[in-house]
Amino acid sequence: MSVSPPEIEVLPRDLSAYRAGNTGIDYVHRFESGRPGPHVMVNALTHGNEFCGMVAVCHLLDTGVRPKVGTLTLSFANVAAYETFDPEQPFESRLITHNLNRIWSPAWLDGDEDSVELRRAREMRPAVAAAEHILDIHSTSHDVVPFWVYPAFERNARVARALGRPDVHLVMPAGLGSGTPLIQHGAHGRPDGTGAGLVVECGQHFKQATADVATDVAWNFLAHFGLVDRPVAEPASPPRRFELLRTHVVQDPSFAFVRPLIGFETFAEGELIATDGPLEIRAPCDDCTIFMPARTAIVGREGVYLTKPLP
Repeated sequence: MSVSPPEIEVLPRDLSAYRAGNTGIDYVHRFESGRPGPHVMVNALTHGNEFCGMVAVCHLLDTGVRPKVGTLTLSFANVAAYETFDPEQPFESRLITHNLNRIWSPAWLDGDEDSVELRRAREMRPAVAAAEHILDIHSTSHDVVPFWVYPAFERNARVARALGRPDVHLVMPAGLGSGTPLIQHGAHGRPDGTGAGLVVECGQHFKQATADVATDVAWNFLAHFGLVDRPVAEPASPPRRFELLRTHVVQDPSFAFVRPLIGFETFAEGELIATDGPLEIRAPCDDCTIFMPARTAIVGREGVYLTKPLP
């Protein structure tokens, strides 16, 4: 499954100037307007090689954005992994030990295990818990259209629909099934929560167009909640929505798709999608749509998301 490295249009920049922040947590910056309003967090680099969020948050910091109302938190998450980037192996700096976007449960955060990612999540936990609305900026290994990912709560869907871009929504009725992401930490993962928590997947990791999408979506997210003045275009058409049915985690080094996949391919019910050792991964429904197929099979990591279209 391994293929040659992609063209890299966006390179990492030195983030040391942003380390101190003003919250007591490295790389976490908080700005208060002094006026009533929501607390909005825009987070980047949950994965160290997803540069679009870095570009967007650096842009917000460099332009001196300040909230008109409420509170704004801007953060860089896994800087330790980011700093290991090697253009000859650009996918290796995603993480060091643990996937920082799967360890936001009490079992992980309050457990006995230790790693760079667990220490960072524990450091950031107060900032994440304090935010009412969270935008976590991500990108994909394959070059596919941008899309939202969020738990299937109406409060999340309402924000994604209002923003319009992206116009593809991946909805998770039962979470990811492979861990707890940042946007489901604490109250954000509960039906009785009040704040929105969304991931935006902006496109392929290293493309300039992906960074442009991330920056635009970040501004729109802040504008939606009234923190900045910026018109947000009305959606041109209803979104394309998909429901996550299953996340398959690779079990065997022989994991392989039946054909090259990048995402958004469809399979008929029962059709073979991949093999994982003796296990066959088959489509659980007609029009089963593939999201996030692994670029390289790594045992213990996610291999593919199986979804179905929603009306």
